[in-house]
Amino acid sequence: MTARPKIAASLTEVQTQLGRIVLGKPRQVRLALACILAGGHLLLEDVPGVGKTTLAHALARTLGLHYQRVQFTSDLLPADLVGVSIFKRETGEFHFHHGPVFAQVVLADEINRAPPKTQSALLEAMAERQVTHDGITETLSAPFFVIATQNPLEQIGTHPLPESQLDRFTMRISLGYPDAAFERVLYLGGAIKDEAEAVMDADQVVALQTAVEKVYASPALVDYVLALVQATRVESSFVTGLSPRAGLALLACARAWALLDQREMVLPEDVQAVFEPVAAHRLLPAGQVALNQGTDTLARLLASVAIP
Repeated sequence: MTARPKIAASLTEVQTQLGRIVLGKPRQVRLALACILAGGHLLLEDVPGVGKTTLAHALARTLGLHYQRVQFTSDLLPADLVGVSIFKRETGEFHFHHGPVFAQVVLADEINRAPPKTQSALLEAMAERQVTHDGITETLSAPFFVIATQNPLEQIGTHPLPESQLDRFTMRISLGYPDAAFERVLYLGGAIKDEAEAVMDADQVVALQTAVEKVYASPALVDYVLALVQATRVESSFVTGLSPRAGLALLACARAWALLDQREMVLPEDVQAVFEPVAAHRLLPAGQVALNQGTDTLARLLASVAIP
């Protein structure tokens, strides 16, 4: 009976510390935490300088996970992520040097500044939690979490992520500019940075991910998720609808959202809370539909699909 209060206290402490680092963004912080508890990967898209990398670093440090930061540039090669085999004269053999993808948290900074070939080097790791090199497949450590930051596509030197890559990201969120009051606190040095301490460790994070899987979703709730997914497939504003993988991600994130509320079952409100961050980046607008119009369409879909 003591496990549940202990989990609740830890999650509260995690959110409190993250809130002292990323000021005035409690919903985005909670979404990011729900994403990792759901066992997914996170895409942070926004203009430079609003705290995307700060949030990624803070998540890794607060959860006590080993992380590696990779700055994606136009000349970054797949081997710079996965690793490379180097020939040793002394032994006459090749020795594989592991790349940064073998960390528990990989911070892919400005991922859309690298060419598609390098971006795709993350696909196997994100989908299968494994890396294949020199004919050998290695399982990545648990938990494994990719946090990628992305600049808007209209900025110079960016490459759009392919649909298969976008679909591997469980959520996409934007931080936006801070409110004036919180920005003033930031200027006065009121946000902690390097002082962030580990509140959890890898084993505790894995235990929480297991707890998320056990959060109960009733058949009626699953029908609601299915109805939302199918509604996107008949919506004329999108080229294609959500895939079954997206539906599973929506259900997993709703379970994580419920756990953050210290509940053992999923409510329709949990699904609604995570629907837009899970769905928006997976849906390609038809014709000249603007991004904000696509978001408005998702809000309309939520309003139109009946809650069981």
